[in-house]
Amino acid sequence: MTHRSEPMAGRVLRVVRRTLLTIVGVQLAVAIGMSLVDSYRRRGKKPKPFPTTPPRTVEVGGGTMTTYTYGSDLYADMLEAIEGAQRQVFFETYIWKGDATGERFKKALADAAARGVDVYCIYDGFANLVVSPVFKHFPRSMKVLRYPVYAAGLRFFDLRRYGRDHRKILVVDGEVGFVGGFNIGDAYETEWRDTHVRVTGPGVWDLQRAFADFWNLNRRRRLGHSARPLLLETSSVWESRIRFQRNVPRLWMFPIRSMYLEAINRASRNIWLTTAYFLPDPDFVDALKDAARRGVDVRLLVPLKSNHIVADWISRGYFSHLLEAGVRIFRYRDAMVHAKTATVDGTWTTVGTANIDRLSLSGNYEINVEAIDRGLAEVMEEIFTVDESNCLELTIGEWEARDLHRKFTEFVLAPLRPLL
Repeated sequence: MTHRSEPMAGRVLRVVRRTLLTIVGVQLAVAIGMSLVDSYRRRGKKPKPFPTTPPRTVEVGGGTMTTYTYGSDLYADMLEAIEGAQRQVFFETYIWKGDATGERFKKALADAAARGVDVYCIYDGFANLVVSPVFKHFPRSMKVLRYPVYAAGLRFFDLRRYGRDHRKILVVDGEVGFVGGFNIGDAYETEWRDTHVRVTGPGVWDLQRAFADFWNLNRRRRLGHSARPLLLETSSVWESRIRFQRNVPRLWMFPIRSMYLEAINRASRNIWLTTAYFLPDPDFVDALKDAARRGVDVRLLVPLKSNHIVADWISRGYFSHLLEAGVRIFRYRDAMVHAKTATVDGTWTTVGTANIDRLSLSGNYEINVEAIDRGLAEVMEEIFTVDESNCLELTIGEWEARDLHRKFTEFVLAPLRPLL
């Protein structure tokens, strides 16, 4: 009896295995096919102009914070800061294109190093695989850390070593810092709607420390030799109104998700959230739904069409539950909105690098500034209102009336959520 049951069990296992492989294969094939078709359709197309908000500066916690919603304004101030550097420049970016804009930053950093400024640069190797190797040759006077494409080494089993460096930081002379969603490249300067902030005052030290901690954690990965630890000369001042929340996969630290959930759960008036990719975990979705059900004005602003079509389709799987709970969904049209911001109750604000997805909230190195300040929250609400003017609001009636093939595609791609 046992002898006969074993072949049957083996056959069942083979059928189950083949079925699962077929399902996964179909999902991946659909995702790859959609990406290829979308890439073909985008060739030669340029985004249309979109409304922006000019830089605004407010006093926060013994210093200032300046908001940027247009790359050209931001890059001008970042380059001015680098060109005026006297002692030290910390520059970190996820994507650093080898185009005209990338060259401008490379030259400014190289010139600073040539005049005796200590210049430290970090960029992510995987994000820049398509960038010309020629561009990645830097003067020896610059200290450059390329975060490796594969960082686990022989510890392939260690999930803490698979996070990408998704941060965007600039700190000059310990006096001024920049952080937010903007990468470095021509398209980001004029074609993408993103948000960055410039920080002065006590908060700069924490931003500087964030860079130094990452450098020291990964400095031995520099090609050719091991770098000395990066030591800071300044001391910290505890500022209750500004905090920098950092995800550090190597240390299993992911406070940004907790920061968001705490702010959402205590909201009593409004939650206005902008994100480039919306692929949250169930607890995050429940927090937004619960807030809307208790009367909070919850608004979610996402791209109508982002640069990752598969992420767009997967994110739509959350829309039904959110709309039914009373969450308002706005889809930004004619350009890619890449901002990662939120403001709550006219008091709390965050601006940073983390999207609302698994990779950002529990996978990558990320950094968000968290501020408790009514003046900054007011500016962020104004920015959200301007962005909202360029959106199409999704109604529950429109969503329920979508075509059957769209519902089927969402269903097929839904199992890929944990991967994004």
